[in-house]
Amino acid sequence: MLPLLPSPPGRSRSLLMPVLAPLLALVLVLGGCTRAAQPPRGVLLDALSLQIQLTQGAIARALDLEAGGLPEVSRVRVEQQETIAIGEGRGLHLSGRFDWRLPGDAIRVDSPFELYLQRGSKGESWRLARPSGSSDGNSQDWITEPLPLPRKA
Repeated sequence: MLPLLPSPPGRSRSLLMPVLAPLLALVLVLGGCTRAAQPPRGVLLDALSLQIQLTQGAIARALDLEAGGLPEVSRVRVEQQETIAIGEGRGLHLSGRFDWRLPGDAIRVDSPFELYLQRGSKGESWRLARPSGSSDGNSQDWITEPLPLPRKA
């Protein structure tokens, strides 16, 4: 066994760089992959607004009422995200919390959410996906609704 001898200050740094550089690169790459998959904030706001409108419309039809106007959605906090299969393609399942209120209502509500999103074939658009049961008893069927194209800044 070799005794541990102090090395000159510049030498210890040069020995650590070949070991630390690949580890740092791996952390940056893995961290970048996780964040890159999350849709832009505008897409999340549009998807949550559409999901509220669809639910509100279904309830209004069931009760033979007039559906209200567009909900105001704000402050989205994504807590979990996972990649899933949506039909023949890939999609995202996101959950978290958001604030919203209906038109004319002064009360802002903090609610949990669950969203299923699918990226468009060219990668420029997104679709809201909603589970719709299973036609064959083995796989999940989906209804997808287009979201507005992201706004250019």
